[in-house]
Amino acid sequence: MTDDPRCCGTGTCIINADGQCWCGQQWDGTKMCHPPLKPFMPAAAPAPVSAAATPQPKPAG
Repeated sequence: MTDDPRCCGTGTCIINADGQCWCGQQWDGTKMCHPPLKPFMPAAAPAPVSAAATPQPKPAG
C-alpha cells in the first residue's frame, strides 16, 4: 500500500511528516516503535459534596 521505507512491514502504514503512524508507532530514526509511555498523572480529587447539597429522603407518613 505504501512505498515508505519506514513502513513496519504490514503495508498499511500512513506516516505523517513527524514520523507518527496512524497505529500509534513513531519513527525513531532507525525503526518504527511504540513511543515511550507517559507517567500517569491522576486528576485532582473532586470537591466533597456537603450534606446540605445532598437531597434528603422525605419522612414516611
